[in-house]
Amino acid sequence: MLRWIKTSANFYFAIKITASLFVLQQHHLTVSQTVLVVPKRSESPNPSMTEDTTYVPRPVSSVDACTNTDPPYECCPWLRRLCPCPPRGLLATIITKVSMAAVLFGVVWSITEKECLPGGNLFGIVTLFICSVAGGKLFGRIHFPNMPPLPPLLGMLLAGFILRNIPVVTDAVYIDVRWSASLRNIALGVILVKAGLELDERALKKLKTVCLRLSMFPLTCEATTTAVVSYLILGLPWVWGFILGFVLGAVSPAVVVPSMLLLHKEGYGLEQGIPTLLMAACSIDDIIAITCFTTCLGIAFATGTVWVNILRGPLEVLGGAATGVALGYFLRYFPNRDQGNLVLKRSFLVLGLAVFALFGSNVAGIPGAGGLCTLVLTFVAAIGWGKAKVVEKFWHVFQPLLFGLIGAEVIITSLEVTTVFLGIAALFIALTVRLIVTFVVVLRAGFNLKEKVFIALAWMPKATVQAAIGSTALDMARSKNDLELQRYGMDVLTVAVLSILITAPIGALLISLLGPRLLVSAEKWKSEECRSYLFCVSMKLQFHYT
Repeated sequence: MLRWIKTSANFYFAIKITASLFVLQQHHLTVSQTVLVVPKRSESPNPSMTEDTTYVPRPVSSVDACTNTDPPYECCPWLRRLCPCPPRGLLATIITKVSMAAVLFGVVWSITEKECLPGGNLFGIVTLFICSVAGGKLFGRIHFPNMPPLPPLLGMLLAGFILRNIPVVTDAVYIDVRWSASLRNIALGVILVKAGLELDERALKKLKTVCLRLSMFPLTCEATTTAVVSYLILGLPWVWGFILGFVLGAVSPAVVVPSMLLLHKEGYGLEQGIPTLLMAACSIDDIIAITCFTTCLGIAFATGTVWVNILRGPLEVLGGAATGVALGYFLRYFPNRDQGNLVLKRSFLVLGLAVFALFGSNVAGIPGAGGLCTLVLTFVAAIGWGKAKVVEKFWHVFQPLLFGLIGAEVIITSLEVTTVFLGIAALFIALTVRLIVTFVVVLRAGFNLKEKVFIALAWMPKATVQAAIGSTALDMARSKNDLELQRYGMDVLTVAVLSILITAPIGALLISLLGPRLLVSAEKWKSEECRSYLFCVSMKLQFHYT
């Protein structure tokens, strides 16, 4: 009987536990609690079995499904990450840009039809631009330890050269001669505006003596040497020899300035002011070279008597300078500072006037005045602008076009081996004279022997100006339909391209390798100055006590 009572009581308690668990689910208890029903004996005189429900913490085991934080299993998680639905992040950006490009192509194609298909001008220009940008990015990412990156312009130049000399690609990437010449002239205008804006009148006043000597004498001597050598071995007339000389005589800021900035950052040559001197002299050197080039170009394509042609050059220089001063003063006050979108309006006016000066001077028959007018008007206007100068973003667009078009002008099948080797010989002879003259120019400038050698070697690279004006003579010769003048222009362009390919990488490597060895760092200069000061003090004390 007692056993039956105990069995019934256990069955009753089991039913109560099940009911309590059901109530627990109904009331949403926390996962860390559990229900425990314990029997409790009554304290009354007639004791009986009762129950008491309590909530106690659940024992935590080593593996608890309630606290498992592992993500649920997904099919192909890498595919979901790469191609989320809907797309977002990088994939969404790529889809958006491709869609915009497709829409733009569709609009242009519907308007121009064949011009934007393979073999058309628009297709050739866009393809050349994309390949030039890619080549520049590729060369810009080539880094060597403790050295500046290779100039991106080399990649742009090679991209145009490769597109031009692959037979199948050449037919698809076609650019009309007039389109190419116009784009190069616009790029030349952007370069001239950039050079005029970079001139610092305070730096010119501070370093005017050494700066002028460094920018004038090596350029003049190299141009004269090139004219003589090209007359003797290349068979160019004297005027065309000087055209080639002033094309080759300009130093490239695209190579010199980044290398000098790297040395300036590391503290080499700061006390002597060598980086500042070379960067300031670059712009003056380019301005003198472009001015003399345009003067010789005007003489070469002039018609009339000898005396008229001789006077024509100085008159074009004076006319271009006077027009530039007048337009520069106009831009200093219009637009005024009270107007909105000041930088945008100044950019439009200065670039518009620069391009108009270059094209208008050719139409008027005075090609030598356009370049100088652009330089002068930009420099005069920038003095009044102060810090609110033009944002120079146009150069990032026209630089790939310029160097790509220059590279595309060189056709291997049309080159003569004799011209190439004689051009290289003339280039090296002129460079040798330039190095010697540069070393002599800085003899009395307060530099030691190593610093003079470094300045002479750093004053060698050529790139930007050669690309800008190297093809100008050829374009003008084509407009005259004169085969002999076209041959002279092609010789000038060939030697200009060779000078870029040879001197730009070699000059960048020499500056980066020899700079830390030939120049004194700022810390070392200070320590040597302290030692020399202490030595002088000790010698004075020794002399005093003896």
